[in-house]
Amino acid sequence: SMGVTVTTTGGVEGRNVTAYLGIVAGESILGVNVFKDITAGFRNIVGGRSGKYEEELRKGRDTAVEEMVERATEMGADAVIGVKVDYETVGGQMLMVTACGTAVKLA
Repeated sequence: SMGVTVTTTGGVEGRNVTAYLGIVAGESILGVNVFKDITAGFRNIVGGRSGKYEEELRKGRDTAVEEMVERATEMGADAVIGVKVDYETVGGQMLMVTACGTAVKLA
């Protein structure tokens, strides 16, 4: 198996969607310190420390996408299409990263 293809587009080039299995999502929470650092860092993004925040955001995004793919795999999906990643603050203290898309079977 080639694993699950993940794309922000509405399909996979050269493949036909044969079944829509449903919406799948994954979440990841970035903790208090990261959130404080990020909000402080965005005010001074040209500083050398911004790479650290980008790294944390990337890790959060990767975790959310991995979780979403796990759910799609459990459903027997070949791909997750129309993927969207959202960032939102939770209680003004944490940052939640959500990845969401449609699990599909492909021909």
